[in-house]
Amino acid sequence: MIQDRYLNLKLSERGAIISIITYLILSALKLFVGISMGSRALRADGFNNVTDIFASVAVLIGLKLSQRPADSDHPYGHWKSETIASLFASFVMMAVGVQVLFDGAQSIFNGHEERPDLLAAWIGLLCAAIMFSVYAYNKRLSKKTGSTSVLAAAKDNFSDGCVSIGASIGIFGAQIHLNWLDSAAAFVIGLLICKTAWDIFRESSYHLSDGFDDKTLHAFNHLVHSVPGVEGVRDIRGRKYGNNTVIDLVIVVNPDMSLREAHRISSRVEAVLMDKYDVFEVHVHVEPNE
Repeated sequence: MIQDRYLNLKLSERGAIISIITYLILSALKLFVGISMGSRALRADGFNNVTDIFASVAVLIGLKLSQRPADSDHPYGHWKSETIASLFASFVMMAVGVQVLFDGAQSIFNGHEERPDLLAAWIGLLCAAIMFSVYAYNKRLSKKTGSTSVLAAAKDNFSDGCVSIGASIGIFGAQIHLNWLDSAAAFVIGLLICKTAWDIFRESSYHLSDGFDDKTLHAFNHLVHSVPGVEGVRDIRGRKYGNNTVIDLVIVVNPDMSLREAHRISSRVEAVLMDKYDVFEVHVHVEPNE
């Protein structure tokens, strides 16, 4: 079972590598076209993809570090490396997002008389089509491997495709003498970069501080109560190690049963949580129902 999880991490690297290669090509193309053809929106979209390069590299590093086995310093393994890498990526994205916001706002207030070349809009649409293709690939890969980081990358791919469409709309608007629309699109792109950075930061910090969804715990609690021999659940807690769920719980059983039978019940609790919800580890403490 553990070996399968390591294999899934290895397979998940493909999504990160494909994202890195795509972002390298598209960011260079967008920045070149945006600067040479006078489109602030496409240039902002290019900077957006630059932050995505850092984010994807961080995810790739996290995936590789997460594959390291447990050692004396990390008895629970290195699963959280992936989450730490995502947290680092959010800081980089936020810094770039604020800069794009500032440049876009400055351009709106100061006026942007330059009309972008129409070719820049078509380049933006082409980049959007490519990003939607990468999104579809990473979404399928995340379902196959169960990787939340690849799923997050897929969502980022989708938002990047939408950003490119927004940049193209701004450029098309400038063609009908709405030059401010290009700068407005750049400002909106800055907002989207900051929002994506905040979402990644919030989720990463939530898991690193051992946050866990109450509804999921309630579902686990209900399932444990259905196990024959379990007379109650006194405490249940959950935490995440990367993509892996670890559950600690205290169950109560008949005080007159043997230790061997109580152990069988706790083993059944472990098995049912692992089988139905793919829980990585379950630590069960048994107490008499007095």
